[in-house]
Amino acid sequence: MSELVDRQLLKNLVPPGSLSHESFQALVRQMVLETVPAGRTIFRAGELDRRTLYVLSGEVELLGERGVEQTVRAGTEAARYPLANLQPRQHTARARSDVRIARFDADLLDIYVTWDQLSGIEVNEISTGDTGEGETGDWMTRILQSKVFMRIPPANIQQMFMRLSEVAFRAGDVVVRQGDEGDYYYIVNRGRCRVTRSASSGQEIALAEIGGGDAFGEEALLSEGRRNATVTMLTDGVLMRLSKADFNELLKAPMQKEVDFDGAREMLRDGAVLLDVRLESEFKNGSIRGSANLPIYMLRLKAETLDPTKRYIVYCDTGRRSSAAAFLLTERGFDAYVLKGGLMALHQARAAQQRVGGV
Repeated sequence: MSELVDRQLLKNLVPPGSLSHESFQALVRQMVLETVPAGRTIFRAGELDRRTLYVLSGEVELLGERGVEQTVRAGTEAARYPLANLQPRQHTARARSDVRIARFDADLLDIYVTWDQLSGIEVNEISTGDTGEGETGDWMTRILQSKVFMRIPPANIQQMFMRLSEVAFRAGDVVVRQGDEGDYYYIVNRGRCRVTRSASSGQEIALAEIGGGDAFGEEALLSEGRRNATVTMLTDGVLMRLSKADFNELLKAPMQKEVDFDGAREMLRDGAVLLDVRLESEFKNGSIRGSANLPIYMLRLKAETLDPTKRYIVYCDTGRRSSAAAFLLTERGFDAYVLKGGLMALHQARAAQQRVGGV
């Protein structure tokens, strides 16, 4: 059914329109179109349906306790954004006229956006020293001296080295391929690799060459998405790899510090900085008062502008993008926390307080 929709109309939607060509096409293939006759209810207040909806044609009324609070008309600025997207639903949506709705799975959309924004974290920022092929063991020293491993409990590091498996590769072998599911985190023991990315035009872009002690593969594991680059062996070599489950347990979990809303307020009073890592357009459409905006894809370029003496509380809609952003900030030596549950959890908590207060 998605072929019946003008792709340019979908490109105007936020955040789907921000996706790369490949991700956008994949998302649209999963889109469901609904035609809702005038007067019919689209969703009701209090529902938790994990759907993200956009008004493509017609008008939709948003009803609250006092009746119609807003009318969303297709083609307007408001229609570029998800329809009353807070979960559980804060309004009842009713078709004022015959309307056409684009429906996306909310988690799938969030994964695509996270993956795409993480693709902006270029692999060429990895340290690429002149480690020779014969220097077996230097990879361990280089890894242990990185900012990431300085924050990992010693017991976890010991477990990581025990669980790493050694895999030999020949020159020309593809280790990971762009678009594949993320399954392992890799560390180069011996040899050198070339990192490339295929553009939508089909052109292959060289990003980096990496060697002993360099690591790759965490982006797909953090985003629960697909590989954003291809890594090919330039020489014969040996890589150490850690499974996704072990990566999450031993590396991601210890570096992932969550804070709830009460804890965040305390930290903010003590000088912490609230950082919204969604797109600028999403931030402008609704954010937490007093927060700054640094989209996750800009972390590579803007991280140096952040104050290393500050603590940062990062948030997004669900916690998926902020979880990845906090990991990347921690990799760079910052003290970063994730606002637990993101904006969705915040609005759910406020809705619950209102219900209790009204009893």
